[in-house]
Amino acid sequence: MNANELTATRRSLHAVAELIMAGPQYRQSGTIRLRVTPGGFATVTDPDLRVDGNELVVGSERLPLDGRSFDDLGRETGAGAGAPENLYTDGSGASLDDILTVDAAAAEHLEKSLALGDQALRAFAPEATPVLWPEHFDLGITLDKVGYGVSPGDGYLDVPYAYVSPWEPGSGDFWNAPFGAARPLSDLPDLQAFFAEGRERAT
Repeated sequence: MNANELTATRRSLHAVAELIMAGPQYRQSGTIRLRVTPGGFATVTDPDLRVDGNELVVGSERLPLDGRSFDDLGRETGAGAGAPENLYTDGSGASLDDILTVDAAAAEHLEKSLALGDQALRAFAPEATPVLWPEHFDLGITLDKVGYGVSPGDGYLDVPYAYVSPWEPGSGDFWNAPFGAARPLSDLPDLQAFFAEGRERAT
């Protein structure tokens, strides 16, 4: 898969999660939490918005994402657009006039990575509900002061990866990232086992 298409698509989907979903949801319902769904991701409450592949689903309508601006999409959903205000200092960095670049194959690859993470996290910790956070666009849970999750890629690692991030720094070869441990999903035949090893080493 073309690395540039993957990166551009990831950045666009991150911005959709933040500006089209989390911001309007926060203003309407008071939460920025998002969830992974079959084929993509969605809000957890009103407004009811879902990304499926390279399209935004609003009721019975399916709006193509590629080539659109966030401002245009916000008008079409009726919920407006814009990031949550006064909650965090980082984020996608996108503006309302930016034009989305969403390749269908890249979107499918990234969304399958999130689905794999959701499945593994639920099996690893059935008592926890994975949250897709819009500021970093990563799916995670926290147990006993340790974060576990999957990112579709970011400034640290530009491919989908899993992470274990303890509040207190760990020591040893397992902890290979500034925030804890990170492994590309392509290097992890058993994602749940990675989380389990992280839990053992963090305690």
